[in-house]
Amino acid sequence: MARAIWKGSVSFGLVTIPVSLFPSGESAEEIGFRQLHRTDLAPIQYRRVCSAEGTEVPWGEIAKGYEYAQGQFVVVTDEDLAKARVEATQTIDVRDFVPAADIPWTFFENAYYVEPAKAGFRAYALLREALKESGRVGIGSVVLRQREHLTALAPSGDDVLVLAMMKFAHELRSPDALTVPRDLAVDPRELQLARQLIDTLAADWKPEQYRDSYTDAIRQVIEQKVEGKEITAPELKPRGEVRDLMEALRRSLEERAAKKPLAKEAPARAEAPAKKRMAREESAARKTGKRARSA
Repeated sequence: MARAIWKGSVSFGLVTIPVSLFPSGESAEEIGFRQLHRTDLAPIQYRRVCSAEGTEVPWGEIAKGYEYAQGQFVVVTDEDLAKARVEATQTIDVRDFVPAADIPWTFFENAYYVEPAKAGFRAYALLREALKESGRVGIGSVVLRQREHLTALAPSGDDVLVLAMMKFAHELRSPDALTVPRDLAVDPRELQLARQLIDTLAADWKPEQYRDSYTDAIRQVIEQKVEGKEITAPELKPRGEVRDLMEALRRSLEERAAKKPLAKEAPARAEAPAKKRMAREESAARKTGKRARSA
């Protein structure tokens, strides 16, 4: 597990749980590109140059500043930032418990695992189970990397509480300016076919089956270039414009039916001998019972 990125406490009411936050995922290994001088392929260098003196500045002489007016700066030190303390820097105070289903997905950003200190095990387990039963999440806030985030505290499927970073309402763009079919009536026949298609594509959540195919393709291109091979690109199937929605839905269902594995029918055929055997056993039992009563 990576190092904790934050240590503090979660509180609700008068209950306080000392916790640490850990990243819930790892940054994907990105393929890094360097900028090169096209004529000799030498890497381009970037230097920290003073705009007034035109000389390179070492890290030790660089300060952090805020431009409060055009060309006017004030220096802000780490000590200054440490004095800008709010409650969220040390405590995630749960202000409300709201239904999880009421929060639009657009509010959510990154998520972190919440690990309690041993002294907080009982309170942690209590809060986790209470959230599971209520179907609600705890809304609070936390300061990470010099920025305060709205947060949602919720249980995951691994008996772990997860803290999701959220946008504040004023940070969320309104979708009102988008051109979408807001009052368009849906054809019931098309809706039925769409539901059938969704049913044929229904599956359990198995995240390991999804891969970053784009990064894999870029790596293949790079390998071909390094080896001096001609780059080959996979042939993409053209997707035509949908003109007849009903026909597109029907053809989609037909393709799914054609791809449906036959192995799923095997258990049904295998059950037939078992049913016949059970029927014979029941018939024999009834005959035995009749002989016993007649005797």
